[in-house]
Amino acid sequence: MPVEIFAYCTHRDPPEPQFPHEPVFVRDESTPGFVEHLMGLVQDLFESQQDQFSQTVYAICRHLQRTNMLVAMKVDGEHIEAIAPWAWQANAILFLPDRSIRDPNGAVLYDPAAVQPDPNAQLPFLPDARQRKAQAEIELRNRLIDTPEALPPVVSEFEVTLRSADEVVWRMLALFVVAVRAESLSSGKPIPVAALREKSPLAFQSLTSWETTFLENESPPEADVSAAGWRYEALALLQWSLGMHSELAFPDAICDVPEVARQMIAMPARQMIESAALRPTGEILDALDMNFRLLWAARDAATRQTEPPAGIEGGVIAERQHALNWLTRFENAEWDEVDIPS
Repeated sequence: MPVEIFAYCTHRDPPEPQFPHEPVFVRDESTPGFVEHLMGLVQDLFESQQDQFSQTVYAICRHLQRTNMLVAMKVDGEHIEAIAPWAWQANAILFLPDRSIRDPNGAVLYDPAAVQPDPNAQLPFLPDARQRKAQAEIELRNRLIDTPEALPPVVSEFEVTLRSADEVVWRMLALFVVAVRAESLSSGKPIPVAALREKSPLAFQSLTSWETTFLENESPPEADVSAAGWRYEALALLQWSLGMHSELAFPDAICDVPEVARQMIAMPARQMIESAALRPTGEILDALDMNFRLLWAARDAATRQTEPPAGIEGGVIAERQHALNWLTRFENAEWDEVDIPS
């Protein structure tokens, strides 16, 4: 008797199944309700865990958030094992009618009737993502920075859809006026918002709600001024993503603020928008994976109240992670809502 299988694939363009099966449907982000369906599954899994949220279920939720395609099919029992090679290539987890969630080999990742997953089950990650994780771990060990093996790879080149280059420039323009205003407030010589608007009118077209509120407040709270000042680090990261800096320095010191500012005024804003081009995706993901592990190391040191390894600066790392998560559309969040879990 055929088994109906729902394969949640994170690969943007998974291969066609080559084993005997009966297609049912294929859905992706262009399908109305697709994203809402994925978020509904995540919510259901969260609620099923109550106060005992397991690492495996958390990883399943992250997989669902990265899912680019849902492939439904019916497969006869004799051909079930043939799914595995395709599922690994598609980076798919499999939902079965018994409500269990399986890895590509069919091992149980989640079963509402079971307490623990199959110890042999493993979340799939695409090869380039696994290699990126391995390389970052080697580089960190060379700096005497140890991170847990359990920290997963970041998103793959075959999963991610980056923000466009012009969108990055619009974000940079907004970050710059916010950071400049914060710096001037901290120095006791506030630059009037009207002057900033006159100097960079395009920046005010791309402000977020938080940024608008910050700029409209003549005397914002000290915490907001500090947060806005740190935006130079996010700005520097986005400049690097556009090739405006040749290298992304190791985060053991703050960025060169005068150079970051010089880059923003060296070219008219409109020209910057029209000429912008992103670095190769692989380079951006290399930075994302490395920074993700550094973020864990910085937070671990803060939790244990010890000196951060290799002199890493947690504030720099956090701002970079915010920018990278936005750039790689983590959780599809807009700037003010970007999360930076570690």
